[in-house]
Amino acid sequence: MQRMPFSYSKKTQRGVALFVVIVFVMLSMLLALWASRTSLFNEMVVGNDADYQRAFEAAQALLQDAELDIRGENADGSSCTGSNDACRTATAEKIPLEAKDVGPLLSMLTDQDPAATARTTEMKSTLCGHGLCAKRADKQDFWNDSATLALMTTQSVGARYGQYTGAAAGSSDKPANPILSDTSANNRGGWYWIEVLPYDESSKTSGLIVGNTNNLLPLNLTPSVVYRITALAYGRKPSTIVVLQQTYAQQKRKD
Repeated sequence: MQRMPFSYSKKTQRGVALFVVIVFVMLSMLLALWASRTSLFNEMVVGNDADYQRAFEAAQALLQDAELDIRGENADGSSCTGSNDACRTATAEKIPLEAKDVGPLLSMLTDQDPAATARTTEMKSTLCGHGLCAKRADKQDFWNDSATLALMTTQSVGARYGQYTGAAAGSSDKPANPILSDTSANNRGGWYWIEVLPYDESSKTSGLIVGNTNNLLPLNLTPSVVYRITALAYGRKPSTIVVLQQTYAQQKRKD
């Protein structure tokens, strides 16, 4: 059987190989684009989380600084004997040490004291002064209201880290905390406010349950005041804000 000779002609080429190569190149480009977008998204998530953690640590430091402010102590635990703003030697608003100090302080904060004429508009509208506040029944979550927050974050209303305890935030070159050392604007760094909440006088004869009903720890509160501390810290990103709140009752040792 005789076979017919097969003649190869360029006209039979249809460019299939080129088409396949183009398809693979496009798939590779899509894969590279997807990988780059995934990496960018992961970097954004990690960056946001890192910024939140930094602000969270700054807010915790503010809570501890507020406790030192209430106890009248320096950052090293020693008795506060500073000058100017430190230890509240230059402010009219002071931490109440005795029961007789609570009433005048609350009258001053609520603008019911006729002698308190030096209070600013921000102080009167926010019921606060230099980090001390009366109980805020309305707008307790003031950080969700930009207008109220703008009033709260002023030097006459809120308190900066170390302002009344002498704790060093460091310098711009060697900051102890990069967030707390930034006081360039009211919406930078961190603030804390201490609400003075008078406790019922009957608490002096009551107790806290420690183990069982027969084992009670008396509430040695002098004066009978509980403090609600609110700490707010701004992150490096404008959208990062951390707010922590805790209740603090200063127990007095009988000895």
